[in-house]
Amino acid sequence: MLTLINNQIMSVLLETSKGEIVIDLCTEEAPTACLNFLKLCKLKYYNDCKFFKVMKDYACQSGDRTNTGRGGESVFSQLIARASPGDACDGDNGRFFRDEFSKDLRHDVIGTVSCANFGAENTNNSQFFITLRANMNELDEKHTIFGRVMEGLDVLERINEAYCDEDGKPWQNIRIKHTVILDDPFEDPKGLDVPNESPKIDRSDPDDRLEDDFDIEQNEKLDEIELEKKTREQEARSRAVVLEMIGDLPDVDAKPPEESLFVCKLNPVTTDEDLEIIFSRFGKVTTCDVIRDRKTGDSLCYAFINFEAKEMCEAAYFKMDNALIDDRRIHVDFSQSMHGLWKNFRKFGKAGGTSDDMANAANANKKSGGSNWQASRGRTLEVKERGGNFNYNNSNSNRFGGGNGGGGGSSRSHHNYAHVSNAENERHHNDEDRQRRERKRRDKSRSRSRERSHKREKHRRKDESRSRSRDRIYLDRSRDRDRKEDRKDRYRK
Repeated sequence: MLTLINNQIMSVLLETSKGEIVIDLCTEEAPTACLNFLKLCKLKYYNDCKFFKVMKDYACQSGDRTNTGRGGESVFSQLIARASPGDACDGDNGRFFRDEFSKDLRHDVIGTVSCANFGAENTNNSQFFITLRANMNELDEKHTIFGRVMEGLDVLERINEAYCDEDGKPWQNIRIKHTVILDDPFEDPKGLDVPNESPKIDRSDPDDRLEDDFDIEQNEKLDEIELEKKTREQEARSRAVVLEMIGDLPDVDAKPPEESLFVCKLNPVTTDEDLEIIFSRFGKVTTCDVIRDRKTGDSLCYAFINFEAKEMCEAAYFKMDNALIDDRRIHVDFSQSMHGLWKNFRKFGKAGGTSDDMANAANANKKSGGSNWQASRGRTLEVKERGGNFNYNNSNSNRFGGGNGGGGGSSRSHHNYAHVSNAENERHHNDEDRQRRERKRRDKSRSRSRERSHKREKHRRKDESRSRSRDRIYLDRSRDRDRKEDRKDRYRK
């Protein structure tokens, strides 16, 4: 039974992401529920609320700002003085209001609007549900009915057809965008603060669902190249999040330096100095490292080359890919290694280590009497700078200049990574490491040759013993044959 006031039906218009729904209210049979619903609509409480649960051919539920089904509050909890209705507020400081059942109202048609509760009596709040089929009599006398959907049954059909997970949560969000009160027969309770405009929508919290404004048809109209590019970016972002979670990336937004090249398919005889001389024609090479086996020191046939500027790196990539070096066709690509960044992140956290951080670390190390952080054991440390590249020298450890190196410069929009190293110490320790590896190789070669000679001697002795045994057996057999022949001759005589 619908209520007529001044020959008008009390109605509320819900603008959803699937279309508009007009709900006619039963103000005589459920005045408290209707008052609660109307005043919450007036407060713009339902704006941007999701239909967080859709049970196909049963019901769709909304009205909870937390979108979990465990939140929500009635309008009475927001009143300074609960003026009306007098005793309608129950429990939790007015969060809930009492049930209102009527024999004239039943869940017998599609589009019946009822209060959702927490499975107990008198636990109604802002949450409500709309039935998606008829003859749901099992809900009678359990949920307060306060309205019917009179326009927008096709919208309910679209909501009913939404793809949902096993918990009934739609994969694409369905939201209530606005609520419009067509006629309000109730006076505003005392203390009700009605906003002049709709509140700002905050969607900063991460959501694993497609947003309601995602248009599949419009997405299909995109050019294939743009669509593929967008898909790759989304996949790369998802992989980066997973790698950060498992500890393979220091940060999801971390990127490898753009001045670094990866070179593979090298000849094992190619050295660091050879590659540095070859690639220096494109610009200043800051570091050039052929990766070697930790135990044997043998080349693993790939290397990393860092330039001073991005332009030099790009020129080397276009010219040197598939070039012939030491009778091998090498392959050149932009480096994706995060090893240098990891050292900064371990030392300075997600900030990555700016030039100021490095200066503070150097000064603290000097005060503590520690060893030189810049070139301990000839290592190379990557420094992320806010401006351009810089060189760090022992003679002037507190001076950091931006944009002194070639390329890059302070005008670049991204962070540059300058390699700080002590060339003399690095060359000295490289010579020592090379000599040490050479000694190890010689020792191993000698030990292997000794083992081979021992094995050959052992096999020779075995062969000799076998040959002697064969000769002995042959002699014994020939003697036995001679004896038998002698016996036969004596017997004949």
